[in-house]
Amino acid sequence: MATKKKIHKDTFLFYHGQDAKEIYLIKSGIVQISMNSSEGEEMALRICKTDDIVGELTLYTDDPKYLLNAHVMEPGEVLVINIKKLQKELMRNHNLAIEMMKWINNHMRRLQSKMRDLLLNGKRGALYSTLIRLSNSYGVKQDDGILIDIQLTNQEIARFCGATREYVNRLLNELKRKGILTMEPSGKIVIKDINYLRRENQCENCPIEICNMD
Repeated sequence: MATKKKIHKDTFLFYHGQDAKEIYLIKSGIVQISMNSSEGEEMALRICKTDDIVGELTLYTDDPKYLLNAHVMEPGEVLVINIKKLQKELMRNHNLAIEMMKWINNHMRRLQSKMRDLLLNGKRGALYSTLIRLSNSYGVKQDDGILIDIQLTNQEIARFCGATREYVNRLLNELKRKGILTMEPSGKIVIKDINYLRRENQCENCPIEICNMD
């Protein structure tokens, strides 16, 4: 059902409001999923990588439109799947339909968990949650802590928290003064005390497949 397509940095797989004809399975590269507020501000929702599916919210809708934006952060390759062909195959292949339902269910659980952190813990808690999720998705254990092995600007981190870049700068500097994290010369974050972030957010020890950036 799928065709291969190269994706290039700073392009878009799709935009909010665009007619939806395809969904995408990421084989390599990194794609950020975001939404626009009524004021035109962008809020990041997910960072998708190998084997993640994007555009799936358009399945089984009349006159489907993409609800979100898919911005390519790192180049790679995707498999492009026609929505109508996929829907026909889901009707025919019950095993595939069950697996798709499981995937969408897990995706919705992850989304609900992120929204809970943002709504109940405020912007500070949303930043702590984002750092924890980044460590689960991209963390590399080192002697001095957990390196978040992905390059993100403070502006990009702020979009995951519904906060301004200035506010995130201030909180990150506060965490650095407390020794909770440090910054590599490359700009990557090293979390020295992940348990501090978990305690402050009263983490419920969700499994990593729920508490991540996907």
